[in-house]
Amino acid sequence: MPNLPERLEAGEPYPLGATWNGLGLNFAVFSRHATRMQLCVFDSSGRREVHRYDLPERTDEIWHGYIPDAMPGLVYGFRAHGPYEPQNGHRFNPHKLLLDPYAKGLLGTLRWTDAVYGYRANSPREDLSFDRRDSAPAMVKGIVTHDNFDWSDDRRPNTPWCDTVIYEAHLRGLTKLLQDVRPPERGRFAALAHPSVLDHLKRLGITAIELMPIHAFLQDRDLLQKKLTNYWGYNTLSFFAVEPRYLATGDANEARMAIRRLHAAGIEVILDVVYNHTCETRETGPTICWRGLDNASYYRLRDNERRCYADDTGTGNTVNLSNPRVLQMVMDSLRYWARSFRIDGFRFDLGVTLGREPYGFDPGSGFFDALRQDPELCQLKLISEPWDMGQGGYQLGHHPPGFAEWNDKYRDGVRRYWRGDSGMRPEVARRLSGSADLFGVDGARKPWASVNFIASHDGMTLQDVVSYSRKHNEANKEGNADGATENYSSNWGAEGASEDGECIALRERVKRAMLVTLFASIGTPMLLAGDESGRTQRGNNNPYCQDNDISWLDWKLARAPAGAALTDFVARLIAIRREHPVFRARHFLHGHQQISSGVLDIDWLDERGERLSPGDWGNEAGRALVMALAGDGARQAELVALLTNAADSPLDFVLPDGFRWRVLIDSGDPEIMPHDIMTKSYRLQDRAAAIVITTLGSRKDQPH
Repeated sequence: MPNLPERLEAGEPYPLGATWNGLGLNFAVFSRHATRMQLCVFDSSGRREVHRYDLPERTDEIWHGYIPDAMPGLVYGFRAHGPYEPQNGHRFNPHKLLLDPYAKGLLGTLRWTDAVYGYRANSPREDLSFDRRDSAPAMVKGIVTHDNFDWSDDRRPNTPWCDTVIYEAHLRGLTKLLQDVRPPERGRFAALAHPSVLDHLKRLGITAIELMPIHAFLQDRDLLQKKLTNYWGYNTLSFFAVEPRYLATGDANEARMAIRRLHAAGIEVILDVVYNHTCETRETGPTICWRGLDNASYYRLRDNERRCYADDTGTGNTVNLSNPRVLQMVMDSLRYWARSFRIDGFRFDLGVTLGREPYGFDPGSGFFDALRQDPELCQLKLISEPWDMGQGGYQLGHHPPGFAEWNDKYRDGVRRYWRGDSGMRPEVARRLSGSADLFGVDGARKPWASVNFIASHDGMTLQDVVSYSRKHNEANKEGNADGATENYSSNWGAEGASEDGECIALRERVKRAMLVTLFASIGTPMLLAGDESGRTQRGNNNPYCQDNDISWLDWKLARAPAGAALTDFVARLIAIRREHPVFRARHFLHGHQQISSGVLDIDWLDERGERLSPGDWGNEAGRALVMALAGDGARQAELVALLTNAADSPLDFVLPDGFRWRVLIDSGDPEIMPHDIMTKSYRLQDRAAAIVITTLGSRKDQPH
């Protein structure tokens, strides 16, 4: 601790946050409506406030000050003075210590007491009352950090979108049960780039790992009272700090080292980021940071009742990206992760909220414009979750160029097709071909914009999709009322785990068929961690609060015979996708271009080998579909056919005549290796899919 001066020097309004310049520390924080801003300095334990300063200058709504000779490691927080007028949107309370919105290091955890609320918790006036207790003893504090990590020989993989295969994982859940890792490192960044994890990802052929939120997040009071935890992390406490529980060493360089090792293995790192809301929840939530600094600026308030928040997120509050300083905070956060951690891309939780202006969602909103014009960020992979809870909140396909989007229509269509729902051929054909109806309307976007998935963290795992007909969220202690009611799943004869051999075999066949469909589809495939080995959540489709074996990846299961066999099958599928460019189309295919005599760029056939007529497309009983793709391969033009049989009996598929066909993979018989097809048809089991291939140069005028 330096000898602290009596008062602060003026300092600079930029950069925001706490910055060490080699000679001292500069502090800068935004508040338009505050009348006074104080910096509180604590001892190294964070228990004792040793000095309280007024920030002496205010420039363009930025309060700032400078401590000469101060060093990184200093522990601090803010107190903001101003009107306490909830009815007018203002909730200033200087008795509440506030976390710096730009804090890059955190000390301690929030201790839930009534003192962290700006109002008297038991008052009949609720949040209109005013609480004078000091919240500092219960508050998490900021620690000044300084980034000195050496990235000198790090190289971003820069995998083209069309070659990308995403693996969605929870950082903690991925390695919590991985016994190859030392116990203190399990579930943390230190384990993320362990050789066992890298070998597994490389064996599969993964090119990018998408991590669920790793920003510091808050443990909800009501969950702790239920003896549950906020496992998923969609409850941001700091947009700039790594979640402390994810650091075995307590040093953020642990995360940087993991990312560097992933890059060396050719694997990109994408972060799932939550800028749409914060952990302060609704108006009766705690005062931790943004609410106390400038509630009316940081949050969207209702036009006709400024005491209350506009809740487009379903979490109680909505971050106000229409305010330029709030937008700046988000952009600064993104650039920080891209520069200081070399992150390769971002998946934006409830991305529609980020694109909202006061009049509604706008693909030309300030956020999208700022991101697209940024010379660094626009080159990264940008993915949106294209919905939120607000009016007009479903915007799949309506994001601007440069964005990919999670395609839940793909998920639902594929699940329903393989479940055997009637009339699904037109819908599944649209999804298999890259969802041009959603992303190819104006010609500005490419097929990679559709992130195709069968399962994600939000919903059932692949194993559960074939094992449960309904959700089983009892462990969440919400009366099984949470989570989606419709999962388009089937238990195929028994709810949950089964010992019936026929039921198990059918479930495995359906799983493999869906996986073949995923990796043979045009677009960007995303695999949920553990789906390659049969991970189950025991029917829970919303395990956001389950930090236990319901959510963790079971590596013993992955190494058991059935799990290992499925992993091998997935690796073969990804290799097939990688080796045959027709699956990675760079442009939408519409069946208008003739590649060779009688061969279109994309074609749709039935099991008889006949092109589907309008009547065939309207046949609700149709359960077979062939997608024939033609494109330029590495050496010669290829014709690939995806054969799908969603019927409950085997079918003989007549293959297009005049070619020598070869089967690459068959979900009904996963152990067969690639071999030539010596007949004019190929038999496919019920609920099965296969990929067959020929070269356009292999036309034969005589039998083989």
